[in-house]
Amino acid sequence: MWPHEAHDFTPWLLANVDVLSDLLGMDLVLDVAEHPVGGFFLDLMGRDEATGTTVIVENQLEPSDHAHLGQILTYAAGTNPTTIVWMTTGFRPEHRAAIDWLNEHTDEDTRFFGVEIQVVRIGESTPAPAFKLVAQPNDWEKQVKSATTGAASGQLSEKGRLYWDFWDQVRTKIQAGHPSWSRARTSTKASWFDMSTGTSGALVSMSFTRAGLSVQLYFDADPAVNAARYEALLAQKEQFEAELGAPAVWDPMPGRKAARIAVYSDFSDVAETDSWPAMTDWLFDRQSRLRAAIDAVGGIPAVT
Repeated sequence: MWPHEAHDFTPWLLANVDVLSDLLGMDLVLDVAEHPVGGFFLDLMGRDEATGTTVIVENQLEPSDHAHLGQILTYAAGTNPTTIVWMTTGFRPEHRAAIDWLNEHTDEDTRFFGVEIQVVRIGESTPAPAFKLVAQPNDWEKQVKSATTGAASGQLSEKGRLYWDFWDQVRTKIQAGHPSWSRARTSTKASWFDMSTGTSGALVSMSFTRAGLSVQLYFDADPAVNAARYEALLAQKEQFEAELGAPAVWDPMPGRKAARIAVYSDFSDVAETDSWPAMTDWLFDRQSRLRAAIDAVGGIPAVT
């Protein structure tokens, strides 16, 4: 199916990133192939669009070997990623154990995945990829470990735990009712939870802010692209807000590289746990309306 790794498989994966996104449970964007790292070249680099963190992928159309394990660590040192993916046609037990060891001994913000490249064919059908996840981080174990260590040293606040629990219940409801909104499999201790719009550089963000709990269309690409997209939607403000069902806060964020269109609630504090069901209902309602408003004006403007 892929005669050559660099000439066939890497370009295919770049064009079919959704296959890997679904497997890893993240909104993955791959936008750089053969990225130079010193005198070497990393196969693919991109980001988890929901978090903005760097993702690197190293491909190997053969069983795992020591050389590629060393390359992965070298590339990680040169790109500072959060997610490191090693793809091979088969993992030797010692290399799978090495990935498990790295996941166990690195911090909670570093994740190693091992993916086996498999292909299936039924009868005379066209061969189809059937990737298999054979090694992955235990995010909850890392979170618990971090929480325990942080609590002992006074580094982790109680609010961080509240955010984690709140966003985890929101994330679970998203998976049940609107799985296309986010592929995220873990929660976050941050005051915000970002989701993909399907367009690179544009996110739907749920966030606790000083102005209250909010749902935002947030532009975080190149500043010129952000400004162009914001102005294009602002020109359709009347139609956008008619579909939204309420006025929005249009914020070009002067002096910043980003821009946003937001709606705010009267909810102000994640510590108000009795209000979590109402907060969750509000987030779902406003996010549904925001996404409908985006669709009503033709989607996120394409800017080149």
